[in-house]
Amino acid sequence: MSLIRATGVRKVYRGKKRPGDAALRETVALEDVNLEIREGEILALVGPSGCGKSTFLDIVAGLADHDGGEIFLGDKKITGPGLDRGVVFQGYALFPWLTILDNVAFGLEAQGIETKERHRIAKRFIELVGLTKFEDRYPHELSGGMKQRVAIARALAFEPKILLMDEPFGALDAQTRERLQFELLRIKQETNKTILFVTHSIDEAVLLADRIAIMTSRPGTIKAIVNVRLPRERKLADDLVRSSGDFLEAREQVWDSLRHEVDKAAELEYSI
Repeated sequence: MSLIRATGVRKVYRGKKRPGDAALRETVALEDVNLEIREGEILALVGPSGCGKSTFLDIVAGLADHDGGEIFLGDKKITGPGLDRGVVFQGYALFPWLTILDNVAFGLEAQGIETKERHRIAKRFIELVGLTKFEDRYPHELSGGMKQRVAIARALAFEPKILLMDEPFGALDAQTRERLQFELLRIKQETNKTILFVTHSIDEAVLLADRIAIMTSRPGTIKAIVNVRLPRERKLADDLVRSSGDFLEAREQVWDSLRHEVDKAAELEYSI
């Protein structure tokens, strides 16, 4: 069953006129994007730099508008932000003056939930991400990986239908990134949350995703979908999963589809 359905989505960025221009300068970021995200799956979105991955996620989140097509969450057309979607960005976006407990509980206040119940719910999700002993700390007292776990807990606390993650581990060191990848798989197993995960890393996409949507260079559209055959339990438990035949096969499929788009994106950059 599809939770998110995008049909013919188009996005154009319009810049300021320059002397001698007859019209506003336009950049078509997305063109005819058609994509379905199934309920309960992790779908990874990969593509070359500047292809519109984050733009598409922002549209799903309701943080950006679009110039054509339609996008639905269930049977509801997306026209703006909503508590049915939780968002985790690369930057942690935590409130430095609030404790971890109050950061996680923050979104619940908008739902009119009273303080005692907010804190009960927040503590449950803090426990889920393994930070029970840190609920009274402040963001500056935490490592980068711990801050991102707080951001994930906050996004999950108000029970969104889908979790939207935009390069959430991109700013972390390699060891922390790998640890949080497996943490996310554990959280997914416990919550069965639908996740749209934007990443530049093919290996990360193969490790985490049930399906991988590959985007073309700008203007971005969906070029191919790769099904990842790795059982989720094996991903979670097997330290050697990256050397398995299924992992390497999926990685090769993604790179074969992506290689030409990366070259085209580089040519576009050099031609500007």
